[in-house]
Amino acid sequence: MSPKIRSSSESTDDYLKAILELSGVGGAEDAPVSSNDLAARLGVRAASVTGMLQKLAAQKPMLVLYEKHRGVRLSAAGKRRAWEIVRHHRLLELFLHDVLKYSWDEVHEEAERLEHFISERFEDRVAAILGDPEIDPHGHVIPHRNGTIPYREETALCDWAVETPAVISSVSDRDPASLRDLQGMGLVPGATLKVVQKNQNASLLVCIDGREQRVRISNELAGLIAMRAKQR
Repeated sequence: MSPKIRSSSESTDDYLKAILELSGVGGAEDAPVSSNDLAARLGVRAASVTGMLQKLAAQKPMLVLYEKHRGVRLSAAGKRRAWEIVRHHRLLELFLHDVLKYSWDEVHEEAERLEHFISERFEDRVAAILGDPEIDPHGHVIPHRNGTIPYREETALCDWAVETPAVISSVSDRDPASLRDLQGMGLVPGATLKVVQKNQNASLLVCIDGREQRVRISNELAGLIAMRAKQR
């Protein structure tokens, strides 16, 4: 089978979403994203990234704010479109998981294919069927229809303090094998967790849901998990 040829609109959406994800959205000011980081995320050459960013900066309305050697930020129009694609993606993941009974390690790739093409009517129907949900299967917040997104403070598990109870807020959906590993250990959104011991260069020893048995997690796997404080 020949490789799929992506449309220019799909490529644009992929760039905007990647910039959004890499920019650390949620802070006082989104950080600029380097061409090299963007190239690594998208799996393309840095020279291709430069050409695409110049194209997006020249569009009307302008989708990105780009200065060579200084990185790229999304413009207001670019950010609106990026959040729209994120909303599509997360609604589709939840629809595939809850309605079509896909496992949580299967939904990301399917949603990646579909997110560019659904209409606003389809988006509204999916949201209504799901009861206007707030989070996707991996714990990520679903942006509102108007483009706003509730802010939620999260901290990477690797950075969470030892002996401080917490709740798993979300996990990365990008690697199916890692998702299967996380689910097998009970490391899913909503699970309570306490870091018992840290080995900075190798792993964490954790207690899950108050069980006596301790579980050792590699730092690589722990880097996929975001935590929030446990409410009293």
